[in-house]
Amino acid sequence: MPDLTDAQLIAECDVDTYRGPGPGGQKRNKTDSAVRLRHKPTGMIVVAGESRSQAENKTRAVKRLREALALRIRHEVTDATPDTIKACIDKSGRLNVGRRDARYLPAAGAMLDLLAAHEGSVGDVAKGLGLTTGNVSKFLTGDEDVMTEANRIRAAFGLKPLRDN
Repeated sequence: MPDLTDAQLIAECDVDTYRGPGPGGQKRNKTDSAVRLRHKPTGMIVVAGESRSQAENKTRAVKRLREALALRIRHEVTDATPDTIKACIDKSGRLNVGRRDARYLPAAGAMLDLLAAHEGSVGDVAKGLGLTTGNVSKFLTGDEDVMTEANRIRAAFGLKPLRDN
């Protein structure tokens, strides 16, 4: 799913527009600018209604859907180190990618896939990637949404939750 264009991703969704709660001034209650996307294959629903522009809200909704899919849908790991993670390892051998980087969401999704494959063990994931446990732990706890999903995976295997650094 990360390989899909915005148009292909929207084609997989039911798109609803409605009068949202956002700003409107004199246009308020006259235009259907809020957008709700229902992703048919997964059943996930995302909403955006902050802007007066339907196009802007649709763009935000697609971005939110991509994030939800990356964080919530697990895929089977076929490679020891997925390319999405390899691309984020710097010359000093550390996982180094910021949240605003386009590589971040695919790397976070792949990291969560590895965590699930290793039954929630951060140490085993780090060992498999050739990284330090601290580096992997910092990546997993650096974003609240990623940490929540990592803790959900760990809880499924009876492990203690990760704590914010």
